[in-house]
Amino acid sequence: MVTGAEDVSAAWGRKFRPLLASLGVTGKVGEIVKLPTAGLVKTPMVVLVGLGSEPDDNALRRAAGAASRAVTNAASVALALGAQDAAGVRAVTEGWLLGGYTYTEHKSQTAADPTEPSEVVVLSSGARQPELVAAFEAAQVLAAAVATTRDWVNRPPGDLTPPKFADAVTEAHGAFTKAQPRRGGAKVAITVHDEQQLAELGCGGILGVGQGSVAPPRLVELTYAPKGAVAHLALVGKGITFDSGGLTIKPAQSMGTMKCDMAGAATVIQATFAIAALGLPIKVSTFAPMAENMVSGNSIRPGDVLTAANGKTVEVLNTDAEGRLVLMDALVRAAALEPDVILDVATLTGAMVVALGEKIAGVMGSDEVVEGVLAAGTSAGEALWPMPIPEEMRERITSSKIADLAQHDWTRWGGGLFAAAFLREFTDSRPWAHIDVAGPAYNNGGPAGHVTSGGTGFAVSTLVDYARSLAATS
Repeated sequence: MVTGAEDVSAAWGRKFRPLLASLGVTGKVGEIVKLPTAGLVKTPMVVLVGLGSEPDDNALRRAAGAASRAVTNAASVALALGAQDAAGVRAVTEGWLLGGYTYTEHKSQTAADPTEPSEVVVLSSGARQPELVAAFEAAQVLAAAVATTRDWVNRPPGDLTPPKFADAVTEAHGAFTKAQPRRGGAKVAITVHDEQQLAELGCGGILGVGQGSVAPPRLVELTYAPKGAVAHLALVGKGITFDSGGLTIKPAQSMGTMKCDMAGAATVIQATFAIAALGLPIKVSTFAPMAENMVSGNSIRPGDVLTAANGKTVEVLNTDAEGRLVLMDALVRAAALEPDVILDVATLTGAMVVALGEKIAGVMGSDEVVEGVLAAGTSAGEALWPMPIPEEMRERITSSKIADLAQHDWTRWGGGLFAAAFLREFTDSRPWAHIDVAGPAYNNGGPAGHVTSGGTGFAVSTLVDYARSLAATS
């Protein structure tokens, strides 16, 4: 029994442990047991949630998420999950808010009466401490950013083409700007480049990928520049709103979830708004290239050569490796601002899913930046793993006989490492890390802990925590 729930145990007295044993309760992480109280405590129902034998903050987050789906038709809820410090309060708050997330935009029938409680209280012995109050408020900002990321990823691809995605970001920016005076923070500036402007900027990768679709590509750029910023972080996110594979077409069964291929763009955009809402003292420049990779008479062909925004030529050998083509232009624009760090987020390669599974993201790049991203992932409760960029990849990406770089080769091994080596060519040797979220960005299974089915919003929290660390160490 964690700190904060002792009164519940005391109400049953010595009968409590035998009762749990008779119900087969193990206490494993995420286990749910509902107990009618029969008047022993003031609430009619107690929901017990397993935390495991050695609960950490991530166990608290997962338990709160599971509890949020288990509690129905309650007017008020008190969470007694051992949130005794700022990290615990954050974990419980985020877990509850994210575990109860649902996407109902296209449901024709929803519950007539609201089932969410009107009041949720996180119990903590340090409730009046300023750092715990700040953690509670920041967790709500972060959870809202993750939820909106999930909304965008879950939206049908026909409802979120590149122009419609850019419009959705513009709408979100308007809502953020309207609310920001109440927060007293710096504003976020937005620029949306259409296909004509992309041509003027020389963004051959974004234009090339998008040319097969009737919905033209876009590039959305956000800037958050507070006074006294102590560091400059650039964020880049892949925004392929639907990926058919192009002429290198995917098998039909592989297209069903390809609406999630814009998760990287959604992630960096919402992370930027969260960083600004929290008032972190760092400048953030964000680039979200958006294109739809479709099959038509205008689609790019294997063998075509595209020119990136920095003038490098790239031979296209696999039109289903399109993410790196839109990212190269965005990375060039990010590097031109000379930020202290560049982070890119992308559902980039199936090879990374083969290597790490569906719940862990791969991280590659400059050693010190990779270490910082991994540390941020730990504090955010998101699983990431470092991957190398071997020197041999340099030979593979320069193997084209007609262009500066080869966008792809058909060697079966190390596809995720090849992609990272390719992206590195457009970072101008600045400190950089690439986060491949092809696995954890979308959950094809059922909900578990605070992670629900569909879009997960993975890496939003990691980016915000990285920004926090950058602000603290600069």
